[in-house]
Amino acid sequence: MRVKGGPKHKNRRKALLLLAKGFKGKRRVCFRIARERVMHALRNAYIGRKLKKRDFRTLWNTRINAATRSRGMQYSRFMNGLYKAHIKLNRKMLAELAIHDSKAFDQLVSVAKANLGK
Repeated sequence: MRVKGGPKHKNRRKALLLLAKGFKGKRRVCFRIARERVMHALRNAYIGRKLKKRDFRTLWNTRINAATRSRGMQYSRFMNGLYKAHIKLNRKMLAELAIHDSKAFDQLVSVAKANLGK
């Protein structure tokens, strides 16, 4: 008589099929196909978490660039001016200031312009 695994086998299959919840057709029901699809989905999720960081940094840079250009300055010169002024704000916060607090961003631009000659 062969050993079929019993509850452990059932629990392992059930856990994987729970991960396949929301997939279409056999990808949700059939264990072998679901296993492949779940592995693929988990791999894509891992890659996506890394890409999200890259995408957000690009978005923040774009927003800062648009805000500085509307105030008559280039992005690279603005960042260089902030660096020389020893202002250490990350790009996320700079983008938030550019959108929600234009007066504070105007002051940052003027500080950056003043420190470019140094």
